[in-house]
Amino acid sequence: MPKQELHIVPPEMVMKAATIALVAFALWGAASAIKTFKEFRFVGSGTTATNTITVSGEGEVFAVPDLATFSVTVLEEAKEVKDAQKVATEKINDIIDYLKAQGVEEKDIKTSSYNVYPKYEWLQETCAADRPCPPGKQVMNGFEVSQTVEVKVRDTDKAGDLLSGVGNRGVNSVSGLNFTIDDEDALNAEARAKAIADAESKAKELANQLGVSLVRIVGFNENGGGYPIYMKREALMSVDSGYGGAVSAMAPSVPTGENKIVSNVSITYEIR
Repeated sequence: MPKQELHIVPPEMVMKAATIALVAFALWGAASAIKTFKEFRFVGSGTTATNTITVSGEGEVFAVPDLATFSVTVLEEAKEVKDAQKVATEKINDIIDYLKAQGVEEKDIKTSSYNVYPKYEWLQETCAADRPCPPGKQVMNGFEVSQTVEVKVRDTDKAGDLLSGVGNRGVNSVSGLNFTIDDEDALNAEARAKAIADAESKAKELANQLGVSLVRIVGFNENGGGYPIYMKREALMSVDSGYGGAVSAMAPSVPTGENKIVSNVSITYEIR
């Protein structure tokens, strides 16, 4: 039987291998801890929090509207569709020309509806005294054409004058006057930031009163909206008196007021 040789590993090599293993384990542990810490920073991530508090916050931003909108409707009746359309078109074109001359851009004038309907009337024959009345009947006697145009006014100071101006051009109704803000995104963001700061302040105060510490945000919800607060403002205009001159008269009172943008948030914090 051949003789087997016994190899003895030097102690220094054993120590070196052990050191390498320990270093590798330490690096793996550190990487795992860093990964867990990063995940821990995100809202609602990681282990579900069991000890929490929820606070609400509100933020308000006020801004003067920079956009007025209203609708103008023309309605015409005639025996033939083409005749009603002709008159309605002439009036609408006159209104559009007037608005453009007053500085309203073409992109801010839009037809929102156009309708053609048959027009009927009920005919009842004369009843004779000695016999029952014959039944009546519905008879078409023409057509009705209506067109509604939506107008945006970016110079809100002109809104009252424009309402009076289109009203003098044969319209059937002027409606839906509304003052808004053309771009509310920045205002919404500002209101939200105030609401979050309000909630954070309340959370810190509540945590101090409870003797706990805030750890992280684990829940967030926002509900927002805006509504106008009106301030009265009037404008003067001149209208034809009908006797060859002009008289000073009040234009429609169109208060622009202020719009209040409100953000309400609810934030849930983990505590310990």
